Amino acid sequence: MVTPITAPALAALPGVRHAFFTREGGVSEGPVYGSLNGGVGSNDDRDNVVENRRRMAAHLGVAPENLVSVWQVHSPDCLHVNGPWPGDRPKADAMATATPGMALGVATADCGPILFADPKARVIGAAHAGWKGAIGGVIEATLARMEGLGARRGDTIAALGPMLSQANYEVGPEFVASFMARDAGNSRFFIPSAKPGHAMFDLPGYNRSRLEHAGVGAIQDLALCTYADERRFFSYRRTTHRKEPDYGRLISAIVLEG
Repeated sequence: MVTPITAPALAALPGVRHAFFTREGGVSEGPVYGSLNGGVGSNDDRDNVVENRRRMAAHLGVAPENLVSVWQVHSPDCLHVNGPWPGDRPKADAMATATPGMALGVATADCGPILFADPKARVIGAAHAGWKGAIGGVIEATLARMEGLGARRGDTIAALGPMLSQANYEVGPEFVASFMARDAGNSRFFIPSAKPGHAMFDLPGYNRSRLEHAGVGAIQDLALCTYADERRFFSYRRTTHRKEPDYGRLISAIVLEG
């Protein structure tokens, strides 16, 4: 069985289902993909990925084709969803909908999944917020797209799912410089690393600050690190450190009940 994690702030909302799926409960095999790999773009056996996503859709109470994802490119782009994509996945990094029965699923393996819901307007959103997307404005774009569907930021609840924590996110001086060039106040998201000239970046804290600045009504951070918990989570950085050929993807999804 799949064993997703839920955010209490979203779980309390009537008419909304969501899940931060872990890597448990699927059919993919081996240390790289085992077992609930939802990554369409991975090199895993496609039949396994299709079955894994079918299990996720069933848990959310939707048809498999109604669990939709985008071709993520670390952009600030958010798309409106009102049905399954007619062809290939479009390139974007977030989605929003007011259509019941459409599950919005983002794939991550260290980047930050954020699920949104305005229970009053019955509008939901999902964003893939790694550092490139976050600094580029994917959070704000998601909220703007939701507003276009009738949502209000002050009524919106956002939940931050499993992502790379500061304790495991070492970055180089160029990375720090790119953040400082935009806002000197971004220094609060960095602490010194044991490696000279490097720093540790707080991605969850940065994403939360963007949500707060955007005026989101309530924010819940699950405070779960993908790198640190190998049993439950895939991690691109962990895979890279081990020189493994590929990595599985976690799916975080939200849906309005009909």
